[in-house]
Amino acid sequence: MLGAKKKVRIETERLTLRPPIHSDFRAWAALRRDSEAFLKPWEPTWAPDHLSRKAFTNRVYWAQRSIANGTAMPLFLVRREDNGLLGAITLDHIRRGPAQSGITGYWIGEPFARQGYMREAIQAVVHHAFTVMDLSRIEAGCLPENTASRRLLELCGYKYEGVAQSYLQINGRWRNHVLYANLRSDRRGKTDVG
Repeated sequence: MLGAKKKVRIETERLTLRPPIHSDFRAWAALRRDSEAFLKPWEPTWAPDHLSRKAFTNRVYWAQRSIANGTAMPLFLVRREDNGLLGAITLDHIRRGPAQSGITGYWIGEPFARQGYMREAIQAVVHHAFTVMDLSRIEAGCLPENTASRRLLELCGYKYEGVAQSYLQINGRWRNHVLYANLRSDRRGKTDVG
């Protein structure tokens, strides 16, 4: 499969989800820069060259390799009405064999938060993962105090599974994360734990 071009494009009511391309650089850098204060509390520390063209070019190449190898599916959220870049979602750490699973991560620019765009994107990626990619389990994690993200995951069918201690370095510190999972055949019912 190496060297083969896999095309990934998911259409929703308002969005096109597609891999990043080189010409996205200016829009991506502007959105990240303008949303920096909004995003930084929830993300790993940005490298000094985070917003550089070189770093973005590396991101595009990583996306291409990951999709070709089937290890990740990094997608940009592009609003269909004006081709505006709103954020990104990645289905990463895709495991095959007995696991058939992956992990979702996402971010959205501050001007587009709480307008249902990310919910639309997550639901589309979950559907694609279960029906096209034949995955069985999709995981996600977020900081315990990130109530907006926790609510979003629950609205998208993810269920609380527990807490991972010192799970990721966020904003320069090792942080606990609450863990969620969405199962293709989920008979657990609603969980209010956590």
